[in-house]
Amino acid sequence: MDAIVRPFPLGAVMTAPRPDPSLEIIGPELVSQRGVGVVAPFDFALDRELWRWAPDDISLYLTRLPFVPVPVTVEMATELSDPVRVRRAAADVLAPEPDVVTYACTSGSFVGGVAGERALVESMCAAGAPAATTTSGGLVEALRVLGLSRIAVVTPYIDSVTERLIGFLGEHGVEVVSSVGLGLLDHIWKVGYAEIVQAVNSVDVADAEGLFISCTNVPTYDIIGPLENRLGKPVITANQVTMWSALQAMKSPMMATGQWLAQATQPHAA
Repeated sequence: MDAIVRPFPLGAVMTAPRPDPSLEIIGPELVSQRGVGVVAPFDFALDRELWRWAPDDISLYLTRLPFVPVPVTVEMATELSDPVRVRRAAADVLAPEPDVVTYACTSGSFVGGVAGERALVESMCAAGAPAATTTSGGLVEALRVLGLSRIAVVTPYIDSVTERLIGFLGEHGVEVVSSVGLGLLDHIWKVGYAEIVQAVNSVDVADAEGLFISCTNVPTYDIIGPLENRLGKPVITANQVTMWSALQAMKSPMMATGQWLAQATQPHAA
């Protein structure tokens, strides 16, 4: 018996079968992420600058320390460096499982000297951080790696705070041959590049093997390379060494084309 062939109805529209939505490609595969937990002061305003040093596979998990109702003085730095507060803040960024937690405050990590910086690292590790770094600890390590023992320093601080930085570096065998402080008590993040460059020009001396620009609330990313090219010596900054030390702990490079510290310490560097 012949098969019955039913003609396609006149006027009907043929449609392709709908694909299984579960098989649809919705975008590129997510890059595997690792994290840096960041404990920052309550007034930290330069989150975006930290991200500029981070490779695409590194995420930053930021938290802030409790508000302290005092100006930027030794008293504020001491309050921000309270190990109990830092331990609590470090615990706040552990949920997404960062590979390292860093304390992103220069004055808070040098105000107590070598012992105070060590206590901060210990407090973050006690909170459960798999590794911990600080801005001032990163500074000392960067100076060691670059072989710098005589430096010039630019800070936004009043003299009493700048003197604590000089003392901290002295404990590590680093001599500050020239320094200048801008005398600011608040709103440090509003300092512009031009003001920082002017301060660097005023403090650079022949005896200085390199320069350090202090405070994680001072923006510096775009001026590091140009200053190094003009001065012919390393210029390292607070946010730079904060990210560098954290990424070093993870064995990760940092995004810093043309910056002396990155070129000297990346795996591809000569």
